Amino acid sequence: MIAGRLLAPTPGWIRRADMVVVGSGIAGVTAALSAHQARPDRNILLVTKSMLDDGSTRWAQGGIAAALGPGDSPEQHLSDTLIAGAGLCDIDAVRALVTDGPDAVRRLIALGARFDAEPAGQLALTREGGHLRSRIAHAGGDATGAEVSRALLIALEKASAAPAGTGLDVIDHAMSLDLLLTADGRVAGLTLHVIGEGQQDGVGAVHAPVVVLATGGIGQIYSATTNPQVSTGDGVALALRAGTEVADLEFVQFHPTVLYLAGSTRHLLTEALRGEGAYLRDRFGERR
Repeated sequence: MIAGRLLAPTPGWIRRADMVVVGSGIAGVTAALSAHQARPDRNILLVTKSMLDDGSTRWAQGGIAAALGPGDSPEQHLSDTLIAGAGLCDIDAVRALVTDGPDAVRRLIALGARFDAEPAGQLALTREGGHLRSRIAHAGGDATGAEVSRALLIALEKASAAPAGTGLDVIDHAMSLDLLLTADGRVAGLTLHVIGEGQQDGVGAVHAPVVVLATGGIGQIYSATTNPQVSTGDGVALALRAGTEVADLEFVQFHPTVLYLAGSTRHLLTEALRGEGAYLRDRFGERR
């Protein structure tokens, strides 16, 4: 039996918004910016339980796969992905991903993300596992996530420059507790515990007809993981407590290449290593 709600104090403050986005990775920030651009007159509130750039986005290294090169196409990208997925893919979701991918990269460029380029100016594309064509756009060699996060957060800062309560607002150090529901089970906002100082401190409630959960993964349920410390599954738990249907929780992403040194932190090694032809060997010289 899943508890219906967390035990928390009665909200000490209330605010209203037209939409709340929970999470400040590439998904959450993109959702907030897109909603703000579509309706600048609406109040969009983005909340994150830590700092804006503490999620998984800036950890991504190798690049972004999209059919951007000469002779490539979304259909070829679709085929490669379905083969690599070994029958486990949601075909409609993959088709949406590969079809929208090129324009999504172009939108990031328009926002100011600086991807690596060839001397003639076109995107420098490389190849990674599962791709039969060079379609990986990257930034700073293996700092793609950091560059994408940088560009998105600058755009978010510009969009949230208006006075609080108008346009796009941000609350950090805000742990989402529970969804607020109407009598007939519709979403009506959520409760937060904000750790900080100011008007919105402690437990409060945000009333909003739309809540977007973009809280990332659950990788920290494992004792050994390549996921950041904030990947603790709070959004999934919040959704379950509200009676939301969730799916595919058995799929947990781990970065495939890690350098582990006893007594130290784990160092992620870019996927581009194998994409460029590198072989990984263990301490006994065995190829992995």
